[in-house]
This record gives sequence, structure tokens and C-alpha cells, in this order.
Amino acid sequence: MARRRKGRDIHGWLVVDKPAGITSNAVVNKVKWAFEAKKAGHAGTLDPEATGVLAVALGEATKTVPFVTDALKAYEFTVRLGQATNTDDAEGEVIAQSDARPTDDKIKDALNDFVGDIQQVPPQFSAVKIDGERAYKRARDGEEMELAARPLWVESLVMLDRPDADHVVLELVCGKGGYVRSVARDLGKVLGCHGHVLRLRRVWSGPFNAEDGVTMDRIQELARSEEIDSLLLPMDLALECMPEVKATDESVVRLKNGNPGMVIAQGVEYGEECWASHNGVPVAVGHFKAGELHPNRVFVL
Repeated sequence: MARRRKGRDIHGWLVVDKPAGITSNAVVNKVKWAFEAKKAGHAGTLDPEATGVLAVALGEATKTVPFVTDALKAYEFTVRLGQATNTDDAEGEVIAQSDARPTDDKIKDALNDFVGDIQQVPPQFSAVKIDGERAYKRARDGEEMELAARPLWVESLVMLDRPDADHVVLELVCGKGGYVRSVARDLGKVLGCHGHVLRLRRVWSGPFNAEDGVTMDRIQELARSEEIDSLLLPMDLALECMPEVKATDESVVRLKNGNPGMVIAQGVEYGEECWASHNGVPVAVGHFKAGELHPNRVFVL
């Protein structure tokens, strides 16, 4: 006899204000345990020492993770000028130093080169796979790799503060797949002084903001209690990036079975991706064609 799956059928998003010193996967595991949930996942890894928004999806919300992962994200970070490290952050060993310190104006001018469609080389210590093995595992063994550059959309990169000659505080808004450590490393190279990330915080990710984040202490406090469900946000927040259409009573069953169904739509173009709801509950995501939604994701709620 097959074993019965443990856990609750609970669906929604939890915005965690991740503390430093814990991995993203460890946060997800703690949240899953606290909610006694069957399924959980997150929308974008944060480095262990980074803080801020870690959006955790529970249940059917895990099917909406790609829409948050693909959305713009904002990071506030401090770059330590004058030093390069092998990890491109403060956790690594210093591998190069410089006494040069750029002026504020020179930093601001250099930031323009990092805006728009850019090519970015991931850090040596990253989760990029090389011949099926994570780069950070090879880097730990002392291997230096030639990592291929990857495209990245950078919406903006601005200087927020210059506390002293050795430090600059920046805000980066970028798309999927960006490495803040690479920005700090490459900025240091452009400025001729080296650089690495000293502090990193994700302030928002898609529809989720750090100011709405729940601390790990609060999650622990309410773990496995009736009150913990009040921390959840609705799963359709992740669908705000696309139009909403209304499923008819007759089409709900068809859509949930993965078949095209009639929907009520306003201002939606042919072939446009959208999501269907029925009585305020998400039903499916798909493409609108000739009055019907052709689903590619279906929610079992």
C-alpha cells in the first residue's frame, strides 16, 4: 500500500524577511514545517549572508513561482572598495588590493555601463553548473573556471550613499538571474580599485516587499498553530503581472481538466497570456484565443 502523503493542503505566499546566516532552502524547510504544508518552494535564492525578501510559495502557489522569479527585483547593497575576494563578498579571502579610491562622480559615471541589456559573468562561487557540477564545489577545491557570460536586464543602478572613501551604497533593480556580487566585482574592475559586496539586502521582488516580511522568530512563535495561517498572502498576487479573465460556470471543469474553456475578457488581445478566476478563486493560467482560455497551468483548489 502506498504511503499517505503527510502535510496540509494549504495554498498561498509567505514573504519572509530572511536573516543573515541561513540558506534559502533552510528557510523554505522551516516554513514548510511550521505550516505543516505538503508543498513549498521559493522564488529566487538569496546568498546565506544576504537578507530581505524571500518569497515562499505553499501548495498550489508553487505553480506561480515562475511569474515572481521572472519579475524585476530590487537590491540595496554596500560595496567595499579597494579589495577583491575569491567569493566576491565579505565571506571570501582577499585576493587583490588597491589604494585607489574613485570620486563620487567617477562612480556615478561608471554605473551607466551596467544599465540596460548587459552580459554578466557569474561568480566563481555560484550555483552555475559546469559539466553537471556546481561551480562553488569546484571553486572550494581551488579550481579557477572560465564561466560563460549571461544576459541580464538591469532596469537601474544608482548610488544611494558614500559613507566614506572605502564604501559605496548602491541600489540595483534587475531581472531574473542577476548576481549582485558580479556587479560589485565588475564595478571595482571598471573603477580600477577592486571591490566586493559587504552587505546585501533584497528590498522587493515582484509584488512582494521587505516591509511586509515576516521574521523567522515570528514564524517559529506561531509554528503549527491556528494563527499561523493569518500570515499567508493570496496566491493570485503572483499573477498581477498579467490580465485576469473570468471563467464561466460551464468552463471551470473544462479548464481544470486542462481543456480550453470560454471566459469573459475585456481588453485582452488574441494570444495574450492571462489567468482565469471563478468566484474570486484562481482556476488556470493560459493564452486567450477567440473567447477561450487555453490553459498551460491549472490550479487544484
